[in-house]
Amino acid sequence: MAAEFLVEILTPERSFFCDNAQSIIFPTEDGQMSIQKGHESEVVTVVPGEVKINTGKKWLICSVAEGFLEVRPDETIMFTQAAEWPEEIDVKRAERAKERAEERMRQKMSAEEYRRSKIAMARAMARLSLTKRKTTL
Repeated sequence: MAAEFLVEILTPERSFFCDNAQSIIFPTEDGQMSIQKGHESEVVTVVPGEVKINTGKKWLICSVAEGFLEVRPDETIMFTQAAEWPEEIDVKRAERAKERAEERMRQKMSAEEYRRSKIAMARAMARLSLTKRKTTL
């Protein structure tokens, strides 16, 4: 049996997830990253996308917004603007958010406005993708 460590996902509104896990896979600016017990301590930027948590019994999948993750030897804490389980996602709202982001990206805008639109688009796409597949692996 693989070693377990505490994984906690926090948003401004709630403690989204707090339990032992064998691993967590999450999106970064450079691609997917996996953490297991005893990983070197570091702080990593999280981008909008899917997070996969291996509880040892099953894989849980959720959608997260931008944030950061702090890795410690026996625990990993993710701080994110939002996190949702697939059943919590309002598909129509996510589709509207995607459409708004697409429209904004077609407009002339500053680099900062473009960056925000790109983040909104990534989050909407991750939420929609998660609703179209199974919630566990």
